[in-house]
Amino acid sequence: MSAIVQTVLGDVHPSALGRTLTHEHLSMDFTHFYKEPPKEIADKFQSGFSLENVGFHRQYPYSSKNNLIFNDLKAKEAVLNDVLAYKKYGGGTIVENTTEGIKRDIDFYKQLSEKSKVHIVAGTGYYIADVQNNSTMGSTAEDMYNHMLKEMTEGCVDYPTVKSGFVGEIASVWPIKEFERKAIKAAGELQSQIGCGVSFHPHREPESPFEIIRLYSEAGGKMDKVVMSHLDRTLLDFDKLAEFSELGTYCQFDLFGVEVSFYQLHVPTDMPSDAQRMNMIKGLVDDGKENRILMSHDVHTKHRLIDFGGHGYCHIINNILPRMTAKGFSQAQIDKITIENPAEWLTIKK
Repeated sequence: MSAIVQTVLGDVHPSALGRTLTHEHLSMDFTHFYKEPPKEIADKFQSGFSLENVGFHRQYPYSSKNNLIFNDLKAKEAVLNDVLAYKKYGGGTIVENTTEGIKRDIDFYKQLSEKSKVHIVAGTGYYIADVQNNSTMGSTAEDMYNHMLKEMTEGCVDYPTVKSGFVGEIASVWPIKEFERKAIKAAGELQSQIGCGVSFHPHREPESPFEIIRLYSEAGGKMDKVVMSHLDRTLLDFDKLAEFSELGTYCQFDLFGVEVSFYQLHVPTDMPSDAQRMNMIKGLVDDGKENRILMSHDVHTKHRLIDFGGHGYCHIINNILPRMTAKGFSQAQIDKITIENPAEWLTIKK
């Protein structure tokens, strides 16, 4: 058997990936999640980005429709600049998590990889039911399985010469809708058949990650090949996080760079800071879980790109990893989390 990772430019050996971001978006449409801004400052979101309004976009990112269009020309230019910066500062691979319903763009991912020399791994699967068209909503679990199998083994529907490299992000709300349950189960069945990596997007309720993994494992999915995303905004109580980590999945902290505590998509949640994220990770490392942790930014809006006043894809490399050393992480632990764990998750044996 040979070990490979399927990138948009073809198969590579896992050792070629280097430092890896496991949950990012490079082109997508997030306008479904628009939220009305406070009336008093609504005028701040009527025009494009400027020095005068970037702070408002940072505080209320989902109140700017322009900010949520992450696939127009300006966004793509900024993403290219950001990916080039990521390469410059030592980045090796970006895992692109856009799935059915939010407008994946394989051709653009290929262009980015060719221009930057960064490996890009594209996902396959389904986002939440609310963003699907009528045709997709009619899919059976078998349809979903066959769609994802084809994209993993033959080529993507929208770009037949490129294979997806993992299943995800498979997304759900709470309570989980029937369409989403079918997608979760299909992902578990497919994982058991071809040995690929899988990534899930849970809702913000703490029960959600546990229920997703129950459905996935009952369908045959292996724990050592599945990622639970967004735990840094879902399991904020460390005891609950530690309980979940015992299931054996990869625990992903993928909102690094988001340090505004007000979370528009789930107001009851206080979004943690990067320091709190590092402390959560340190707790798991001290608990012997360093081989089950992943890190990323989940960039999906313009305001988080460098050209729009944001932190960019190189934030973890430039600003977080040096601080992790100061918090007591060894270099071996940092490399395990950001290089070795991603490679093991993405590896497919043929």
